[in-house]
Amino acid sequence: MSAPGTPVKGPIADLSYRNYDGGLNPPAARWWAIARMGIRQTLRKRGFWWWSVASGYWYLVLMAIFYFVDTLGGQQLSPNGKNPVIEAIKWKDQFVHGYSFAQLLFFILALLTATGTIAADNRANALLVYLSKPCTKLDYVIGKWMGVFVPLSVVAFLQMGLFWLYGALSFREYGFITTDPLLLPKLAVVAMSGAALHASLALAISSMFNQPRVAGATYAGIYFLSNFFTKAMQVSHALYVNQQTPVPTWIDRLFYGSIDGMNIAMAKLILGTSGSPLFQNGFAGGVRTASRGARGTARASLGGGPQASDFLIPSPPLEIFLPIFLILVLGGAWIAWSRVRAVEVV
Repeated sequence: MSAPGTPVKGPIADLSYRNYDGGLNPPAARWWAIARMGIRQTLRKRGFWWWSVASGYWYLVLMAIFYFVDTLGGQQLSPNGKNPVIEAIKWKDQFVHGYSFAQLLFFILALLTATGTIAADNRANALLVYLSKPCTKLDYVIGKWMGVFVPLSVVAFLQMGLFWLYGALSFREYGFITTDPLLLPKLAVVAMSGAALHASLALAISSMFNQPRVAGATYAGIYFLSNFFTKAMQVSHALYVNQQTPVPTWIDRLFYGSIDGMNIAMAKLILGTSGSPLFQNGFAGGVRTASRGARGTARASLGGGPQASDFLIPSPPLEIFLPIFLILVLGGAWIAWSRVRAVEVV
């Protein structure tokens, strides 16, 4: 041991794993350790739980409405003894509605879970700790990505799964299950697709900054600007419908040119639907089916104005939007990977 005051000669001991040539755990064991830590941090946030519950509000509204319609609608039954309002519902479209209404709240969940992950590590120089261990850039990015993907997927699927369970138990005789036996697995794919898009885009943006707040503000700006563009296309579609002129195809395509729009497009493509008006033109539509009379005849004689279904924007073509979706997901993950810099530790 050197005496006090004696300068140390020789190189500083290399305590990193740079020269380690022993065995390594499987890659899954490495990236899952990072993902597990991210999931734990997310679950500690009270805001995550509050916004998770709030994002399923539309399914709760539907459950309450269906309960009262089923309970109070027994006075006007169709010839087969079923409630005409419930019978007219397209069940898969109700999941599209619920998923669409929850998009803003899912975005807030993405802000809470994703935008600060890599940015916070950049600020704290935590990459020095991660990459000085036997952990590659790919392990790091996959772990961070899964730490965002898993919570968002679980939240989205739990909401749809609980509503599916309610429908399967309450409206089995209305064809809730037989109409689409694979509906539940499709809902799982819908939940995972939305989570994958948010995880890739948010991590890509987070990797570009050293401040989580700046990363969050940037992602919020991109989200709301693209959402404004989507709303503009929706208004344009409605104007063409009100003028009773054909809607240009490019307007319907550009409606899906946002984060929300891409998620809605994938939901429609996975579920195989273009959507339908809420409750098939409302509760009155079911009542008219059961009791047609002079009032229905008078309404038909008023002329052919725009119907509620005319304002629906059809599902986009799969061959165009699936590649775009994959480019966004894989491209976002690649940007995050390319921004992670290995640090030489000496």
